[in-house]
Amino acid sequence: MPLFSAKFLARSDTALSTSEHISTGLSRREFGLAAAAALAMPTALQAHQTPKITSKGTYDITVDRVRIDTGDFRTKGVGYNNSPFPTVLRFKEGEEVTINVKNNLNETTSIHWHGLILPFTQDGVPGISFNGIPPGETFTYRFPITQAGTYWFHSHSGFQEPDGAYGAIVIEPRGGERVRADRDYVVQLADKHPHSGRKIMRNLKRMPDYYNRSQRTLQTLIKDSRADSLQAALQERGMWGRMRMMPTDIEDVQGFTASINGQSTSQNWTGLFRAGEKVRLRFINASAMTYFDMRIPGLKMTVVQADGNDVKPVEVDELRIAVAETYDVIVQPRENKAYSIIAESVGRTGMVRGTLAPREGMAGAVPTMRPKPLLTMADMGGMMGGMGMEGHVMQNMAGMDHSNMAGMDHSNMAGMDHSNMAGMDHSNMAGMDHSNMAGMDHSNMGGMSEPSSVDPSYANGSGLIPRAYNGGKFLSYADLTAARPKYKYRKPSRTIELRLTGNMERYIWSINDVKFNDAEPIVLNYGERVRIRFINETMMAHPMHLHGLWSLVDVGKGSRNPIKHTVNVNPAMTVDIDVEVDEPGQWAFHCHLSYHADAGMFRKVVVRGRPA
Repeated sequence: MPLFSAKFLARSDTALSTSEHISTGLSRREFGLAAAAALAMPTALQAHQTPKITSKGTYDITVDRVRIDTGDFRTKGVGYNNSPFPTVLRFKEGEEVTINVKNNLNETTSIHWHGLILPFTQDGVPGISFNGIPPGETFTYRFPITQAGTYWFHSHSGFQEPDGAYGAIVIEPRGGERVRADRDYVVQLADKHPHSGRKIMRNLKRMPDYYNRSQRTLQTLIKDSRADSLQAALQERGMWGRMRMMPTDIEDVQGFTASINGQSTSQNWTGLFRAGEKVRLRFINASAMTYFDMRIPGLKMTVVQADGNDVKPVEVDELRIAVAETYDVIVQPRENKAYSIIAESVGRTGMVRGTLAPREGMAGAVPTMRPKPLLTMADMGGMMGGMGMEGHVMQNMAGMDHSNMAGMDHSNMAGMDHSNMAGMDHSNMAGMDHSNMAGMDHSNMGGMSEPSSVDPSYANGSGLIPRAYNGGKFLSYADLTAARPKYKYRKPSRTIELRLTGNMERYIWSINDVKFNDAEPIVLNYGERVRIRFINETMMAHPMHLHGLWSLVDVGKGSRNPIKHTVNVNPAMTVDIDVEVDEPGQWAFHCHLSYHADAGMFRKVVVRGRPA
């Protein structure tokens, strides 16, 4: 197999710029040889190559029905340009792009440019920014590229995105990358399921635990009884029952095949390198529902970008990438051997291995999946008793002093009535003084770890707090520092509280207990800075994505707070973001778990006013 065979596909233009050697991951000399060969025989390579690279300036994209082969199963899906592999669009900061999208489906489609700042009429959300693209018609997007970094695009119509309608966007900075690399690869993750998105949603509405293959059995009851006594095991199960939940409710949908750039472990996506070279990996989580823990055994990863925005480099052994997030990392393999890129689902129900290698045909090792985690009562932050999912949970206890809580006995909390907690105002809990709680014993709360007010990427219990590979460093939001301030720091003029709510038994997801169809828009005023406070009252993590406006995650760094387009909110946690309202129009705001958004965890945001 030629060196370039996994890197090039047919292109709509007839010239390959020599500046694109970085985009394919080849050295300059290898790029020149590969470019000539690719132009000579593009169609012969098309069946083997991913991702697809399009031309610059004007882009022609078709939306098609495609056949997807994961190596585990084959199914029908949706793709771009008749390819089952994700397309990569490469722009330059400062250029104006024209993108002609032809809909070859028998249903309406759309493309949303995830994370791009553009006029709201070009955002690609049917019913909010435009009417969608009818079958057989072509819609032309035109917008300026005002930013740089790693982003992605996907359909915002029905369940076309989980069915395969997604791709990547790489925008070259006007002055070149802040951190340079010799190779540059997109690593786009996905969770392809044998069932179509429409069928999955129908099954979840009929039986919310339809895809939960990790439920506890009589054998686990016996095991827990031996460890903790039968009474304790039954009492713990009773608490979960009253909450109408299970400790295995970490992933809604299991049974998927994970992929990198459309290729499963057996298909082995490979990026090439020479020993000593710096390799940039652009991680993009395009999954419908799956969070992934990423690591490359034997290599440190230096995180240099989050959601398209440069951050001060931070070295980690592992990171968790929520659905819709992107992270750029730099690695430097120094040995001529294969290294495994491991993406392991947070519930340990799926994994994909890609390979970094000095030559084609090599494959990294496939490790055994790590043990499946269980949610604990500590993860739920005290969501006990008869409260259920509709009640209020404890907010982030960041400002609480727990140093003297060693002796508290929680053994009688199981029967507590929390039914009247729904209207509680938790906004002032951050500074609570617990210095008189000296007798409290937390020993039975599942290994509770105190959350930090500047660490919203972790849950406040043992079930979801990740342990890095071999005990190394695991990335958190608190580690992220903006490389340069995007806005001058100023205090927000007001706070909007958004409670993330739901009912797992009925598979309803909502904001402030109201589904999208019944909700009024969130109104913002052009020019203001507003604080949005997420209070997660559910047992699921939610990646919240605000279209058209940047979200500055409050990790206590002022103007250097990380700048993101998608913010993860873990169970029983409160996360604050500040939004600089600098784009007029109307925008979508939703959980990026496909089936949560469709079930109602979605809002329209209207920005009133405009620049003078």
